[in-house]
Amino acid sequence: MNRRPGPHHKIWTAGSGNLSGRKVDSEGSARTSEAGYTLVALLALMTVLALFAMAAAPSIRQQAQREREIETIFRGEQVAEAIRVYYSRQVSKIGTGDAALPTSIEQLLEGVPSGTKKVQILRASAARDPLSDSGEWRLIRPRSAALADFQRSIMLFAENVKPPTNDPQLKAVETLMAPPVLPTLGIATTPAPASDDDDATGPFIGAASRSKSSSIIFYYGIDRHNGWIFTPFFR
Repeated sequence: MNRRPGPHHKIWTAGSGNLSGRKVDSEGSARTSEAGYTLVALLALMTVLALFAMAAAPSIRQQAQREREIETIFRGEQVAEAIRVYYSRQVSKIGTGDAALPTSIEQLLEGVPSGTKKVQILRASAARDPLSDSGEWRLIRPRSAALADFQRSIMLFAENVKPPTNDPQLKAVETLMAPPVLPTLGIATTPAPASDDDDATGPFIGAASRSKSSSIIFYYGIDRHNGWIFTPFFR
């Protein structure tokens, strides 16, 4: 008996197979094109991000240096205060002058006697210079050229008026340890280069960074790290 195909019967023919194959090929090509567009878009995004990173790199480095400079000033001021406290305690024992000054950072870290104990006057972190590779402060001696240059710089910054030393015991010996200098009359000075005496032993009245780089922050108008001197004088 002959049966006619109903309306829902699927009849396979050679032509229908070819159509299905072409449909699969078309979908594969579409997927390949989409993947290619995605890769191009990803490469473009990565290029844009790389350009932004290159543009931002200098400002990031500057910000990092600025933070180190702020920390250096913070620590240096602590060293200056520790020198002041050390000197005031030693004066009562051995008298005024260079002999009452510390001769090493370790003496400041050890503290000063107070009864049967020692009082801490300098934190361990403040004993390190954040700007130099060695982390060691450059110790500034009384009557040194570096101290004289610092005086000229702060006088120029303060319109030829030297800031007073408030500590009475240090004020009494200021002219002996930091002899007066002539006004600069508006002429900028360059910090003295580090000398062989920087590592010499003996009493010191201040500390400075060993870094010779230019600074972002101006400390009393001084734009080089090795020109920043932290001392209990002139404050």
